[in-house]
Amino acid sequence: MSFILKNITVPDFGIPLERPVIPASTHESRCKRALSACGADWLVVYGDREHFANMSFLTGFEPRFEEALLLLGPADVKIIITGIENQSYTPISPLKDMRTLLCQSFGLMAQDRTQKPSLVNVLRDAGISAGDRVGLAGWKYLEAAEWESDRPSFFVPSYIVDSLSVVIGPTGGMSDATRVLMHPTDGLRAVVDADQIAEAEWAAARAAAAVWRIVNGFKLGDNELMTASRMGYAGEPMNCHPMLATSGPSAPVIGLRSPTARVPARGDGITTAVSYWGGLTARAGLISDHDDAFLKVSVAYFAGLLAWYETADIGVEGGAIHEAVVSTLAKGNLRPALNPGHLTGHDEWMNSPIRPDSSERIVSGMPFQIDIIPVPMPNGWTLNCEDPVTFADDVLRAEIRAKHPETSARFDARRSFVKESLGVEVKDNILLLSAIPLCLPPFWLSPNMLITKD
Repeated sequence: MSFILKNITVPDFGIPLERPVIPASTHESRCKRALSACGADWLVVYGDREHFANMSFLTGFEPRFEEALLLLGPADVKIIITGIENQSYTPISPLKDMRTLLCQSFGLMAQDRTQKPSLVNVLRDAGISAGDRVGLAGWKYLEAAEWESDRPSFFVPSYIVDSLSVVIGPTGGMSDATRVLMHPTDGLRAVVDADQIAEAEWAAARAAAAVWRIVNGFKLGDNELMTASRMGYAGEPMNCHPMLATSGPSAPVIGLRSPTARVPARGDGITTAVSYWGGLTARAGLISDHDDAFLKVSVAYFAGLLAWYETADIGVEGGAIHEAVVSTLAKGNLRPALNPGHLTGHDEWMNSPIRPDSSERIVSGMPFQIDIIPVPMPNGWTLNCEDPVTFADDVLRAEIRAKHPETSARFDARRSFVKESLGVEVKDNILLLSAIPLCLPPFWLSPNMLITKD
């Protein structure tokens, strides 16, 4: 397989304006399924400003500034416990039968504590009582090798665990229910429906367009802040901070860094990423018109990307995808810094079946980030071409076509572009959410020069 640089204009596939809506009935169904799957009397879901994805997936509400708990219980009880600031924000959830209870301890320091300061009392008011079994979902869970005690541990603040323990008492029980939502194949969030795919495509297309404005707008003399400002942020909800960083040969390019006033020079490395709920796009390369050594590494990296697309499909084991990417990158003396692909959603990284020797299989409806970050890289060099995709079989694609025809048309147009312009044939089962799918310009001073199959 050989590759060349080719001058290509990325077409305007259309940037969706109105964000698709997840129906209230979908949230209702998700709540019922989650409570049933946890096998307890109550499912309690923790959320905060950064770790909100489980709660948002179930209710459409995510806490801002403070912590919150979602309680799902007997007789279809649905309760959100928040601090004072989110009392007026919980109506954003389409669940009309959901109650909101105040716990002032969830509020920020120095806010009023004179009305409802005790979480123990609020949990009792909600209906949890001594002897109840509670499944508690945090923002991740421990694997067997990480915890040896018979007593479960949780990625939830101790205050919440302790309060629940007081309420249910010694005759009650508490288990970690995070897997119900976040297991890489069995978790409710591991497989999404047509509406959720359309919502993610809205976000992914807009994030990709923001990144492409940054790449295409860059010129020598710009500082990092000016460069990042070209993303044209319009208030879309983010699942991680925007990133932009540069560096010369004296130091590595730190991909997670936020922009500064640094003015990069010709030959420096540059990376950027923008991520909204449902999809992140990242691009990284060299501030140059051409560099033979860097192009050789870029081609080896692009071959690793194609190995992902060529191997991944519905029914394929995650371990097979991992091996295909790792073995292909190794030919260019590269390796992936992280899992070469992971599930995504309201949080940027949920979990991943793509691990060494994983027998977990890809199924229709799985939303993925193709997250292949190549290492090692010398100081001042960086590469990245990260985009979201979702697997969808004939039935799911037909449903998207019927319910979201404009979204479906963009999927088709992107697949045609990748085949006709980049020489890459992407399987019908892989939906391309990014507005710049597989578009890798290794040299940012020639952003229309993309790597293509020869």
